[in-house]
Amino acid sequence: MRIGYCRVSTEEQLLDLQRDALKAADCERIYEEKASGAKEDRVQHYAMLMALRKGDVLVVWKLDRLARSMKQLVTLVDDLHNRGIQFISLQENIDTTSAGGELMFHIFAALAQFERGIISERTKAGLASARARGRNGGRPSKMTAKQTRAAKKMLDSGEMSGSEVASHFNVSRGTLYRHLGQLKHVGK
Repeated sequence: MRIGYCRVSTEEQLLDLQRDALKAADCERIYEEKASGAKEDRVQHYAMLMALRKGDVLVVWKLDRLARSMKQLVTLVDDLHNRGIQFISLQENIDTTSAGGELMFHIFAALAQFERGIISERTKAGLASARARGRNGGRPSKMTAKQTRAAKKMLDSGEMSGSEVASHFNVSRGTLYRHLGQLKHVGK
């Protein structure tokens, strides 16, 4: 069975162009949605995915109607392939029912993987550069090294409990003991 899916982002937009194209592509059932592609809970998108069975063909007017990013699209089409469902995008002329169409989709997938790799490399290089300049990412530490040493002295004196020392530095007991544990690893 050929199942179509069409989507526009707002209530004011019309589905007519997509619907007509899907009907011309011999879709027996068409799921229609007026929702942003960024929304996680697209009801008709979910219903369409649940209705697809092995041997079915999912048809969309354009790739961006189905998924928001190339990564999301590749993941979705890979899932369809694993379930024995073919995929057609009318505007991009991608048709996984043919060897050429499947090749085109895999080229898109390879480009998406390449893009993710480049982004990862840039991120790692940026973090390394920031560290080289003495900047570390993440949440700032609740206690300085000086405060941690002072807390250790307070605890070692036996005059204050762990809860009292933590309260003095306005941190939880867990945070206090985590910092004390890091102090041991540093050796001071």
